[in-house]
Amino acid sequence: MYDVVVVGARCAGAPVAMLLARAGRRVLLLDRGTLPSDKLSTLYIQQPGVALLRRWGVLDAVRDSGCPPLERVVYELGDVRLAGCASPVDGERAAYAPRRFVLDTILAEAAVAAGAELRQRCRVTALLRDGERVTGVEYRRSDDPDAEPVRVPARLVVGADGMRSSVAEFAEAEKLVQHPRLTCAYYAIWSRFPADFELYEGPTGWVSAVPTNDAVLVSAYYPQDRFEEVRHDAQRHYLDNVRTNAPGLFARLGGATQLEALQGTGDQQNFFRRAHGPGWALVGDAGHHKDSLTARGIGDAFLQAQLLADLAAPALGEPAALDAALADYAAERDRRLTESYQGTLLVAQAAAREQRKALLAAVGRSEELTQVYFDAVAGLRSPTELYTPQLQAMLAGR
Repeated sequence: MYDVVVVGARCAGAPVAMLLARAGRRVLLLDRGTLPSDKLSTLYIQQPGVALLRRWGVLDAVRDSGCPPLERVVYELGDVRLAGCASPVDGERAAYAPRRFVLDTILAEAAVAAGAELRQRCRVTALLRDGERVTGVEYRRSDDPDAEPVRVPARLVVGADGMRSSVAEFAEAEKLVQHPRLTCAYYAIWSRFPADFELYEGPTGWVSAVPTNDAVLVSAYYPQDRFEEVRHDAQRHYLDNVRTNAPGLFARLGGATQLEALQGTGDQQNFFRRAHGPGWALVGDAGHHKDSLTARGIGDAFLQAQLLADLAAPALGEPAALDAALADYAAERDRRLTESYQGTLLVAQAAAREQRKALLAAVGRSEELTQVYFDAVAGLRSPTELYTPQLQAMLAGR
C-alpha cells in the first residue's frame, strides 16, 4: 500500500512526489514517457516559482545546467515600450527558463532522492475504487503491449498528467469554469543571440523570445480563428509573424540558426476542473489550464504542488481528514489562480489591443506604476493594485 500515487512525473507531479516523500510518505511516481525528454512549453518561470525552486533545494541544479538568469523584461505594443523586472521574492530577483528536458529531470531526480519510487513507461488505464472512493490505480507498461495490468493501492491518487489528464477523465472531473480557446502558438529553438525575456504585440499577433539553455526560444501567437490557415504552412506564417510584429527581433534572427523543427498547438484550453474527490486530486494543467501567452503554467504548477503537499501530507492517515484537506486545497487553488486566469483571458484577446495600449502608455509614464505592472505580471501583486488614482487620472485625461 502506497500513501500516494502521483500520475505524471513532470513539473507538477514530480514536486508533489518530492514534497510528500520528504514528509515521510510512501510515494509512487508514474509517467507514461521517459526522462529526460522534451515538452512543448513557454519555459519561463516567474520569480515566485524560482523562489520555490530555491526552497526545494533544486535552484542550483537549474543554474548549473547553463540556464541563464533573466533580470530584464521588455514588452512592446506598437510604439509603446515597457522595460523592467519584477521585485525579488525571498531574495530571488531573476527569472529562469530551463528547457523542459532539463527542468523535469531535475525535479524527478529530486523526488527519487527524497524516497519516491519512479516507474516510467507506465500508462494508467483505470482508477481502483471502493464505492465512491478512489483507492489506487491500474496501469500497463506502454513498452510491452502483452504485459498484464498492474494494480497499485493507495490512500491518495494525484493526477498531474496534463491538460488531457487520464486521471481527470477516469475520475469524471468536470470543468467548473471554461472559456473558448483564444490563441494558437508555434515555437522554435534558435541558436543563442542577444535577448532578454521579450514580448511583442503587433497588428496580427504576439511574439516572445526567452533565453534558455544555450539557445533562445522564439514563439509566435495568432488569434485562434487563424489556426487552420496557419497550420498548413506553419513555418512561413511563423516567420511572417515575427517579421510583422517584432521587426527588431526578426533582424536579430538573421544572425542565428533555427536548431529544431517548429512545433505548435491550436489547443490552448482555458478551464478550471473540479480539483478533488474522495481519494483523488488534480494538480497543474490537469486541474487548471489557461492560454500560455502569459507564461504562468510552470509557476502555477509549482504553487499547486506545494499547496497540495502542505495540506495532504498530515491528513493521509484518515479518509475524512484527507477529504477535508483536499477541499481546502481546491478552494485555495481557485482563490490563488482565478485573478491571473481572468487576466490571461483579457491579454489573449486581440479585440482589446487598443485598450491595452492606452493602459501601457499611461503606466510607462510612471516608474512606480511600471514596477507595479511587472510585479502584477509575475503574480506578486493583484492587477487591481495597478489602478491607482494616479493611473485612473491619466487614463481619464487620455
